Amino acid sequence: MEYLQKIKDWAHGLADAGVSLIALGIVLEVLFNGQGIPFWPDVSVISNVNSVLSGLSDQGLLGLVAVWILYHIYNRGH
Repeated sequence: MEYLQKIKDWAHGLADAGVSLIALGIVLEVLFNGQGIPFWPDVSVISNVNSVLSGLSDQGLLGLVAVWILYHIYNRGH
C-alpha cells in the first residue's frame, strides 16, 4: 500500500505541475500577445485549450459530464 500512495502522490504532483505550466503559458501569451515569447516553445497554449473546450462543447451533455468527472477526480486529492 505504501507504493500506491507514493504513485498517487507522484501523479498528483505531476498534475499540479502541468496545471501550473498551462497557467504560465496562458499568462505569457497574453502578456507577449503570442509573439516571440523567450524560452517558450512555439506552441499556442490558448488555442490548444480553446480547441479542447470546443471539442467538449460539441459533445453536449457528454462533454459536461466528462468535465465534471475530471474536476472531481482532480479535487479529490486536495
